[in-house]
Amino acid sequence: MSAPSKQSNRTFVVATIMLATFMVAIEATIVATAMPRIVGQLGGFSYYSWVFSAFLLAQSTTTVIYGKLSDIFGRKPVLIGGILVFLVGSLFCGLAWSMASLIIFRLVQGLGAGAIQPVTMTVIGDLFTLEERGKVQGVMATVWAASAVVGPLAGGIIVDTISWAWIFWINLPIGIFSIIAFLIFLKEDVAHKQAKIDYLGAILFSISIIALLTILTETTAPAWILIALAVVLIVTGILFVLQERRAPEPIISIALWSRRLVATSNACMLLAGMALIGLSTILPMYVQGVLGRSPVVAGFTLTMLVVGWPLSVMLSSRFFRAFGIRNTLRVGSFMFPFGACFLLFLTPESHPAVAGAGSFFMGFGMGLINLTSIALVQDSVEWSMRGSATASIIFARSLGNTLGATVLGAILNAGIDHYATGEAANSLHNVLNEPTGLSELAGDATVRGIFDAALHWSFWGVVLVAVLTFATTWLIPIGRGVKAQGGGAASEAASH
Repeated sequence: MSAPSKQSNRTFVVATIMLATFMVAIEATIVATAMPRIVGQLGGFSYYSWVFSAFLLAQSTTTVIYGKLSDIFGRKPVLIGGILVFLVGSLFCGLAWSMASLIIFRLVQGLGAGAIQPVTMTVIGDLFTLEERGKVQGVMATVWAASAVVGPLAGGIIVDTISWAWIFWINLPIGIFSIIAFLIFLKEDVAHKQAKIDYLGAILFSISIIALLTILTETTAPAWILIALAVVLIVTGILFVLQERRAPEPIISIALWSRRLVATSNACMLLAGMALIGLSTILPMYVQGVLGRSPVVAGFTLTMLVVGWPLSVMLSSRFFRAFGIRNTLRVGSFMFPFGACFLLFLTPESHPAVAGAGSFFMGFGMGLINLTSIALVQDSVEWSMRGSATASIIFARSLGNTLGATVLGAILNAGIDHYATGEAANSLHNVLNEPTGLSELAGDATVRGIFDAALHWSFWGVVLVAVLTFATTWLIPIGRGVKAQGGGAASEAASH
């Protein structure tokens, strides 16, 4: 196989990638805004969280599979196929007649969404040199930032003026336009060969990852269910490894994932994903419940995260030229734990700007970690393995998000149990379960003090994981004096 033809109109391809990415990126925020209205019409509040979990499970599980398929059949057919599946899921989500049916159709949506991010990132790796990639990925980072702002606003307007079904149907014209644009502007020259798809490996991988993610997200399930899932995870995991070692075209190449560059980059992104989800879930609770600020102010503190991230990515090419990739990654990634340390100095009297500054520095560091890891891994492999390599990074970050939400949530609950006893603990849990609980909590000095101390346990967890992320960047093999001139140095580093 060969790389995509340079005849591809790179400007229009990037614009189309931005459109397709926005379609998926906005999904989480726009659906979250509309869910109260949807539950009010469909009922089934007990299944509320599974509307999100079904989408994320399917997306995370299929990311690696689509990456491999794009290496076999080319980027364009896999990307277009993923968008089509996503659009079918979107269409039927809007037609859902119950929460159960909505969950099933969200699963279909996730199956399609799993193709979009890894394959579009792979296309960028195909078409742009490492030096150019910083600018392009900086633009892509703004897509995620914009979706975080536009999603809640669009969701609110749609459910108030039209129908909640249109939060899903709005994807149809965007997706169809993206497919047409990819067909016209993305040119590929893929050598046809008889591919032996590892269907058994894909099935075993899907079962094992679904079992793992379910264990992580459903920690309150009965013990026998968690034990059964753990057994399924272990058995299918062992069978999967055995299958991949003998399959001619494995879904996951053990040799690829065990390379030092790939393994350390994946470990770094898993830890970074854990720390980042901790910031995203815990900081808004602190700003509202302890500082007593509005949800808008809490949202502003996280907005600084999506300001720092694209800013560092857009500046990365200058950093690469001036300092080399090695120094840029290791010094720049120090901003990640540096920002996390701001959380430790928050008190009930702190100004929200302190929280915003911490978010900004963590976002700045994350932008450099994410870009450099993806770029180095992409440039360390040939075209026929680039999709798999890119997907491994994205999968590691998604797994880190899930693991981090579980671990840091458990730390928060442990902190509450430690500082609150009996009636105080029950009172705090009851307040948090109320729709306006966080605002009411800030008015009770005793309960607020307990919540403040418990949240600082989670903040220490975020700091610890951020420090481990920074330390892991020093394990990523990058030759001294590497400049952003292409993939030669990265390829050499990958062999270390």
